[in-house]
Amino acid sequence: MTSVLVFLFSINGFIGAFHPLLVHLPIGILLIAVVFQFLSLKEKYKALQGATVIALFWGMISAIASCISGFLLSQSGDYDASMITNHQWLGITTAAVSVTAYFLIRKNNKQVKWVMGLMALLIIITGHLGGSITHGSGYLTKAFSAENETGEIKRKPIPDIQEAAVYNDLVQPLLEAKCYNCHGENKQKGKLRLDKEEFILKGGKDGKILVAGKAGESELIRRIFLPKGNEDHMPPKEKSQLAKEDMELLHWWINSGAGFNKKVKELDQPEKIKPLLAAFQSGGNSIAIRLSDIPTAPVAMAKAADVKNLNQQGITIVPVAVNSNYLAASFIAVDTITNQVIQLLEPLKEQLIWLKLGNTGITDAQLASIAKLTSLTRLYLERTAVTDKGIMNLKDLLQLQYINLTGTKITARGLDPLRNLKNLKQLYLYQVGITAKDLDELKKSFPVTMIDTGGYKLPILATDTIEVKTPEKNN
Repeated sequence: MTSVLVFLFSINGFIGAFHPLLVHLPIGILLIAVVFQFLSLKEKYKALQGATVIALFWGMISAIASCISGFLLSQSGDYDASMITNHQWLGITTAAVSVTAYFLIRKNNKQVKWVMGLMALLIIITGHLGGSITHGSGYLTKAFSAENETGEIKRKPIPDIQEAAVYNDLVQPLLEAKCYNCHGENKQKGKLRLDKEEFILKGGKDGKILVAGKAGESELIRRIFLPKGNEDHMPPKEKSQLAKEDMELLHWWINSGAGFNKKVKELDQPEKIKPLLAAFQSGGNSIAIRLSDIPTAPVAMAKAADVKNLNQQGITIVPVAVNSNYLAASFIAVDTITNQVIQLLEPLKEQLIWLKLGNTGITDAQLASIAKLTSLTRLYLERTAVTDKGIMNLKDLLQLQYINLTGTKITARGLDPLRNLKNLKQLYLYQVGITAKDLDELKKSFPVTMIDTGGYKLPILATDTIEVKTPEKNN
């Protein structure tokens, strides 16, 4: 008996899956029939009367088939019951009116034009409800809402990120932008809702999706980290995808206990999460300021001999993306940077866009040679000996979008030459000689740049080591 029920449910699901395909047939065919009918009222279009009868017949048949497939699809439980009920009965009514119109036109009844007018109105209303079920109740006004074309919410800056509510201010807007369309109030694929705390904790038909404190064991994280081509990957490959920063935020939230009432300052903040939090504080259209720093213009492939010369000096040269001729260079394995080594980069000045010199012995004088690499969009100089004098050499790198000067001897005055870099989006100045007053002035000088100076407040955890000393006794 159980196997028979499983088979029947499988057949129902199979037929129901054709509803999104079938439902467009009656919409198109019946609306054509309405147009033909009203045109045929004029003498010169009288010949369309026969075509109207044929269109009405096939529209009626497809409307009935759509009702049957729609009813079977509704049994999956993936959709809001109230919206399904209204859509379902209006669909049945539309099919019934199409049948009535077909028999009236066969009898040349003059009242058929009013019936077909009613049918057109029902098609519009029923179709709108169907669109609301599949695309969300606000699908018609989405283009004018706070959500942009990529499915990301335009976020307002959070003045004090440490006081922000992790779920309400950071996680919930992300779920709304990426997940509510299939797992919200109107539609619940896999019987999973993600729009409220109780539903998130409940999970879907396959069980719980969160294991608090264990992101690696949480089904939500497992699915979003699956390859895009995997059928279990979420969001589906045809939908707007989560960016790396989005995934890191969810991973951090779950690993931190998946709390719904915690503030940012109450959670441990690993180094890799700090730039994301800083981006929230500066605002932007996404969780982190996405760098569009891979040029779209084509570039010739670098000469193999030039790449080989750099590799022989311990410099790693790799493409910045699959099938891209743009390159990234890293000096992490180079013990000593000489002027001759720096000059080896010049033949790649058209292809080289990312340059990693962090934790190296790069000097101010050598930055003059770096300034010749005019295609650079990212420059890493963290924990080097560069000073204000060296930074002056970078004033003509107009394509720069990212500079990391963490742990250098840079001062606020030394950054003046960079004010003309209109494309600069991220500037890291942690552990440098800049005061709070300097920072206020820098924000005015770099209005479109995210300036990260560190200074994150971390909570004291029970696992932290605290040294307790016995007070000295007064003699």
